[in-house]
Amino acid sequence: MFNALHVLTDELRRLKAAGVRTVDVSEDSLQALKSAVKVHIELRSQHGISVQNKENLEVLSTQDNSALTKPKQHVQFPVAPHFVITDGTKEERLAQLKKVMYEDPLCLANLKPGKQIVIGSGNLDAKIMFVGDAPGIEEELKGEPFVGPTGQLLDRMISGMGLTRSLVYIGSILSWRPEPLTNEMGEQATHRTPTPAELAYCMPYLKAQVDIVKPSLIVALGSSAALGLLGPGVFKSLGDIRGQWKEYCTIPLIVTYHPSYILRNPSNRSKRMIWDDFLKVMERAMLPISEKQKAYFLDK
Repeated sequence: MFNALHVLTDELRRLKAAGVRTVDVSEDSLQALKSAVKVHIELRSQHGISVQNKENLEVLSTQDNSALTKPKQHVQFPVAPHFVITDGTKEERLAQLKKVMYEDPLCLANLKPGKQIVIGSGNLDAKIMFVGDAPGIEEELKGEPFVGPTGQLLDRMISGMGLTRSLVYIGSILSWRPEPLTNEMGEQATHRTPTPAELAYCMPYLKAQVDIVKPSLIVALGSSAALGLLGPGVFKSLGDIRGQWKEYCTIPLIVTYHPSYILRNPSNRSKRMIWDDFLKVMERAMLPISEKQKAYFLDK
């Protein structure tokens, strides 16, 4: 719910910057928005989370349609969480991190009924760490990243490297599934790209996992993961940095396409682009590369 309000207000800001001064809104939509704002304020108050510009939100929930034509304020995420993980084994430190995440009021507020907070999984001594952006439907059910169709594809790609899932660590930046957007007909999308604010809020949790695992290499899967790890302003499109070595906290990092890209574009060309990046990872990790692996997905 909060994510939908955030996306809506950002879109209204964009329209205003583009010179749009009025927006047609049905009475039903306006009433739904007023109710959502009111419930959002109450929910966050119950969890002890401050709401910036609360007065403006309350005005929005009681004013007429003119409030939508002058979007000046919007709810913002609080400062990213600060926490301390004490010394111990990797397993003990991960257990501490899970406790912090499971008690995070904002994570809980974004968690849907019956779903789980998602945290990375795999080998805590892994040399290679894969990072995605946000959980999907299957992931929030199991509380583990990359377990749906994209995860099954990632497993096959890892197998192609001569590894198994048990030898790597797989994480995602967001701890919850982003609230999907709904169109005017009430139809809900299955996925929504995380906002920069969501990524920034959850990054300390991913960084803590990186500090625990201490991988030799990180593979960022998709533009949102790259944005979260590298920060804003580093690239305009994924193609600008795909296949290039960067750094995250002094750890070599390479960016490639998300496995879902292959599901949408199942051509040998698409597969080869990602596989070329995986070959670079194998070379950097000093994994053996056979002639067969070098030839994967090449057009014959």
